[in-house]
Amino acid sequence: MNLDFDKSNGLIPVVIQHNLSLQVLMLGYMNKEAFAKTRATGRVTFYSRSKQRLWTKGEQSGNFLLVEEIMSDCDQDTLLIKALPQGPTCHTGSTTCFNEETAKGFLYELDELVSERIDSNDPSSYTNKIYQKGMNKVAQKVGEEAVEVVIEAIANNKDRLVYESADLIYHLLILLKANGLNFNDIEKELKKRSGGGQG
Repeated sequence: MNLDFDKSNGLIPVVIQHNLSLQVLMLGYMNKEAFAKTRATGRVTFYSRSKQRLWTKGEQSGNFLLVEEIMSDCDQDTLLIKALPQGPTCHTGSTTCFNEETAKGFLYELDELVSERIDSNDPSSYTNKIYQKGMNKVAQKVGEEAVEVVIEAIANNKDRLVYESADLIYHLLILLKANGLNFNDIEKELKKRSGGGQG
């Protein structure tokens, strides 16, 4: 990665994006030293224009941004960093510095949480308890929730339909995990169908 730090007096803008939800979290600036430290530590470090020094996001709050992927734009003068935030990104306590509280993209976070609960084998976790009962039980739960969705749809009970649909998706994520799959695999299939004129 051959970044052009000279174009803007030694600093390049850096867009931080949530690695799972793809929500834009904040914008900061890096000089060469901040970029090097970010790559070396795996935690996003900026050059603070107000403090005139390197500043690792979360150095006081503990709300670090853990680097998952670093990409540069076509001109090599802007960075996009996909990161996993360890708490609110904004100093105000908001998820983003743009004060955008949204549920969009949350399915990826939930998918990751389901996977973590199972991988950690947490005995107190409902997710893990269902998973440990085996494929037949997990598949049965998905079937039960699907029937509930149908019942509420026919009854035109929108509140219950939303509730039961959430249950269905949640248990489907457990079923996918039990088969070595995740929500990303489903999204890829849907995208492939859309591109193939099946939509």
